[in-house]
Amino acid sequence: MAETNETPAEQNVKPEQTTGAEHPEIQRDARMWAMICHLAGLAGFVIPVIISGIIAPLVIWQIKKEDDPFIDENGKEAVNFQISIGIYELVSIPLCFACIGFFTLPAVAIFNIVFLIIASIKANNGESYRYPLCIRFIK
Repeated sequence: MAETNETPAEQNVKPEQTTGAEHPEIQRDARMWAMICHLAGLAGFVIPVIISGIIAPLVIWQIKKEDDPFIDENGKEAVNFQISIGIYELVSIPLCFACIGFFTLPAVAIFNIVFLIIASIKANNGESYRYPLCIRFIK
């Protein structure tokens, strides 16, 4: 019997094998559509209407939600987040009269972009993501 310097617990530990995706059991198309649901919220920056950031993820989620439960879960989360962002923007607009809104509106926009990117990367890796400060209207 060959002696090693490893303890019995270390001998039983096998290195993790990476497959290129965090969760390969979720199909590639489902991960892509889940990512698109999150990124569709950027439509609010292209079309400068508060509700446009909600409509794009809502349409994609409604079309693709039956295809895969992963798309359904991420679509709900993306729509809920965009509704929450819309509420935060609507609250920030009247605050501009008190000079607070001039700080909160850009903060909400940056918050939106940062967490959209994080959520879309997580969705593309096959991971579920829950947005912070998100009011979950759709369960």
